[in-house]
Amino acid sequence: MEMFMEEMMGNILAVLGAAFAFIIAGIGSSKAVGAAGQAAAGVLTEDQEKFVSVMILEALPSTQAIYGFVIAFMIIGKIVTGASLDFASGLILFLAGIPVGIIGYISAIYQGKVAVAGIHMVAKHAEGTIKGVVLALMVEMFAILSLITSIQIIGKI
Repeated sequence: MEMFMEEMMGNILAVLGAAFAFIIAGIGSSKAVGAAGQAAAGVLTEDQEKFVSVMILEALPSTQAIYGFVIAFMIIGKIVTGASLDFASGLILFLAGIPVGIIGYISAIYQGKVAVAGIHMVAKHAEGTIKGVVLALMVEMFAILSLITSIQIIGKI
């Protein structure tokens, strides 16, 4: 059993890194999209014509979960069927999931808050959609940087 654990520890760490990247970023996106969806529903009770505008703003925080999925997919791709990763490689792959997981979670939450504010702006001024999107995309930059960082770490294996 001990020999099995030593041989599989790299793979286990890699799988944990993949899970961390997707689960944590996905939780942030889910919370943020949910909050924006609640605000959007409130606007739509007053004006159904604003559906496209509020739907775009609601969808923006979902990208962090997509970034987490991409990193999870890349990490899992490093695990070769029937072979074992060494501990150091597994640890590096685990660490690769951390930037996109943590920054993805935090940026999704804040992007969701900006999206909610944008939805409220659209409620009063229909022409405010683009401004709301641009404001929400400013937060997106941090998620993109975390994605790039995680990709660079994976590239070391």
